[in-house]
Amino acid sequence: MIDSKLLRQDAAAIAERLKTRGYEFPLAEYQRLEEARKTAQVAAEQLQARRNTLSAQIGQAKRNGTDTSVLMTEAGALDSQQQTSEQEYANIQTALDTLLAGVPNLPHESVPVGKDEDDNVEVRRWGAPRVFDFPPKEHADLENIGLDFDDGAKIAGARFTVLRDGLARLHRAIAQFMLDTHTREHGYTEMYVPYLANAQTLFGTGQLPKFEEDLFKTALGERSFYLIPTAEVSLTNLVADTVLDEADLPLYITAQTPCFRSEAGAHGKDTRGMIRQHQFEKVEMVKIVAPETSFDELEKLTANAEIILQKLNLPYRVVLLCTGDMGFSATKTYDLEVWLPGQGKYREISSCSNCGDFQARRMQARYRPKDSKKPQPVHTLNGSGLAVGRTLVAILENYQNADGSITIPEVLIPYMGGLTEIRPGTNPRK
Repeated sequence: MIDSKLLRQDAAAIAERLKTRGYEFPLAEYQRLEEARKTAQVAAEQLQARRNTLSAQIGQAKRNGTDTSVLMTEAGALDSQQQTSEQEYANIQTALDTLLAGVPNLPHESVPVGKDEDDNVEVRRWGAPRVFDFPPKEHADLENIGLDFDDGAKIAGARFTVLRDGLARLHRAIAQFMLDTHTREHGYTEMYVPYLANAQTLFGTGQLPKFEEDLFKTALGERSFYLIPTAEVSLTNLVADTVLDEADLPLYITAQTPCFRSEAGAHGKDTRGMIRQHQFEKVEMVKIVAPETSFDELEKLTANAEIILQKLNLPYRVVLLCTGDMGFSATKTYDLEVWLPGQGKYREISSCSNCGDFQARRMQARYRPKDSKKPQPVHTLNGSGLAVGRTLVAILENYQNADGSITIPEVLIPYMGGLTEIRPGTNPRK
């Protein structure tokens, strides 16, 4: 949530910055509510001041033995007025909070202004795409290696996949390799977190209320839950309603979880294969840091994700997202896009974002600086390190051979029990 102090200082300037995100801030409605809030606050304060004065006068009259009936009558009337005034103020504040809950984060000044992905800026590339001596296939066209879309559809419907035998093991190996790298080399603490979350938790990281249609909702009796769309939700909310000491920062945490997304806005997109699924695995990285370090931490977070691709020898590029292509909670985002030879293009495999204090304000996640008694919001960052299914896709397409076999990347061989390739026909069914 945007800092209300910034809005009060210059709401018009904030509205102009939000336009670069393609968001039209309801300036007139905000100003109307803010003016009403100020008026109601002043009225409530005046009533309270008069109530305090009356209380002192009643006390003095009692000590003097004089009649207090007139004062008591006025005090009773003031009590009723004050209750009405406080309720009016609360209603206005609720309306303001509701309005602000749907406002995206402000883009950082280093973010390029643009409308959509066509205006994103490539920052760097790593690795040279492999030169094949045969036409490389898309992963969905690789035959008899254990990639089963038919059974996925039979069990659950479109955008679900069954992996068999060696391919299922490779999927598991990828996730274990990622977790080991982040915990052993990058300083993250591995966590196991709930896959279900309540509405307040989803509000904290910005998925609710704006993106409810993208979530899967379930219920147990009178209790309702949402399946997490990313472990960012569970990991970041570990510090909700918490005041940390500065010495506790930075926090680096990671988890492997399934992720569930309705893909409500993706009808007709990537309907073939595993690029866009309702259920997929991801290793997520989250950082909770002091404000002055957060943009340096974003560079480190992005580098942590890049290391995974480098160890797997998968060519990729780093793209700085423009204002119009960033996620709701982000103030600055880098996407990593891996080269897929079957498609002949780079595709997103990780998104690394600095959310500044935006999520922290929604979650009431704070820390106490060592030189200050007043707690301040932390800064939160998150990034995929990486999406496991898309990493599997990248391996299948980049490591495919003319005979239909898949070479196992060298770094994953220990996780595969020494297996160096997956051969077609060794896995039951297509």
